[in-house]
Amino acid sequence: MDPLVSVLILYNEPQPAVDYASRVGLESDESVLDEVHVVGEALDKLGIPWRSAGILVLKDIPSLLNGSPEPIVFNLVEGLGGDVHAVNSVPAVCEAMGRSCTGESSACFEFTHNKWLCKHLLRAYGVVVPSGCIVPVGVEPDPARLPPGPWFIKPVQADASEGIEPSSMVALSATASIPEVVRKIHTMFQVPALIEQYIDGREINVSILREGGSVRIMPLAEIDFGAFPAGQPRIVDYSAKWLKDSFQYQNTPRKVPADLPPAVADRIREQALMAWQAVEARDYARVDMRLNADLEPFVLEINANPDISLDAGFAAALKAGRIPYERFVKAVVENAWSRFELRKKHVRRSRRRTRTAGGPEDIRWTVNEDRDAILKLITDTNVFRPDEIVIAEEVLDDALVRGENGHYQSYTFMRDNRPVGWVCFGPTPCTVGTFDVYWLATDPAFQGKGIGKALMAHAERLITERGGRLSVVETAGRAVYTPTRTFYERRGYRQAARVPDFYGVGDDKVIYTKPLPA
Repeated sequence: MDPLVSVLILYNEPQPAVDYASRVGLESDESVLDEVHVVGEALDKLGIPWRSAGILVLKDIPSLLNGSPEPIVFNLVEGLGGDVHAVNSVPAVCEAMGRSCTGESSACFEFTHNKWLCKHLLRAYGVVVPSGCIVPVGVEPDPARLPPGPWFIKPVQADASEGIEPSSMVALSATASIPEVVRKIHTMFQVPALIEQYIDGREINVSILREGGSVRIMPLAEIDFGAFPAGQPRIVDYSAKWLKDSFQYQNTPRKVPADLPPAVADRIREQALMAWQAVEARDYARVDMRLNADLEPFVLEINANPDISLDAGFAAALKAGRIPYERFVKAVVENAWSRFELRKKHVRRSRRRTRTAGGPEDIRWTVNEDRDAILKLITDTNVFRPDEIVIAEEVLDDALVRGENGHYQSYTFMRDNRPVGWVCFGPTPCTVGTFDVYWLATDPAFQGKGIGKALMAHAERLITERGGRLSVVETAGRAVYTPTRTFYERRGYRQAARVPDFYGVGDDKVIYTKPLPA
């Protein structure tokens, strides 16, 4: 391990009990402290310096990392005060601030934390999933849209079996209870309810770890429901995971390895690996499945941030795979360090490539410290309306949060250690090789000095490197934009379309395109 490696274990501070509308979620929220403890012990054994810090909300991260020397963040943030979206952004915020995060990316979390979105993605990749439908908050389920029964009903965005209880499984004879279960989910979680076809059979968990260049599938685990009486749903509900005095918790042991025919086990591993690849997982995850009566596997969901405490299923699978816990921690820290080193090389290479002759100036990736100066220079141009500046602010903030893996690619032109120009571009959705240049702006005091030209050349070069074949610019038809349109035309852009009165009466949208060399 490189001697420069040190680790910040980042976790969510358990929310005060008063913040919970019900007891659901309190136990799972507190369990993160067990993970912090065991990861810290492993880092001690590995001789890797570390410290831990807890956060309550996403905006706690920047100030925390500003005073942190650790290049690696061991991400154990599993929930942030019920904000189902904020937790997904933790890796992106850390990476935007120059750190490398263990575990999965923000993009992976966005897919896996939305069970409906993940179901569609997996199906597109050929992974077999149960059929289902979604019921938005405040909407009653439509009987005509229900999948074949029996049914399993759960929040579309919740982890740790939160919101899952015996009533979540609805038998064919109890169709009338479906609206009540759906309304309960809407009330408790304020998210849509997912109604899935219930796969009545064995439950299998597949733990996966990337170790260096290899993706390893741990021995398959099965949940044993043998002690459940007839008529009790054979599901891993919230009680089975977290309420130690409950019947479900005490009677759902794991069998690792699961006793399965070799051909069935191979099919399970194949489906698990396809699911891993579909969501572009990068470090470790757990894929949960059910087998029907014919032992055909159906992927229920992917847990991209599974519980890694010593009494959880992932650690049990590691043990069955003869991987000591500290070896697991070492693997994910090394993965994160490799990404950190790769990013540093990319930034150094980008800066060398964009260094401009004639003064202390260059084009580099936009950082948080550039934000206020960029918004000021946009305002100072006196070209953009206030509502347009609001959009620029939203785009800039998205780029800063999501970093170089996000949609918006944002670069700043620096002169004498101050931002004097900005360009932002990204791939056009639903196209192949088409990119939009969303924003280009230069400080009025520096206009006419080749800064806009340099930024456009930089954007076009990077678009080409990313496989882009066509660059698109949209601008306004107002008279104040005449210099802007002239600028693009001199850069080789040609008007492809004009939409009358698009931005307002007498204010057309003018669309320019430029084919880029292969």
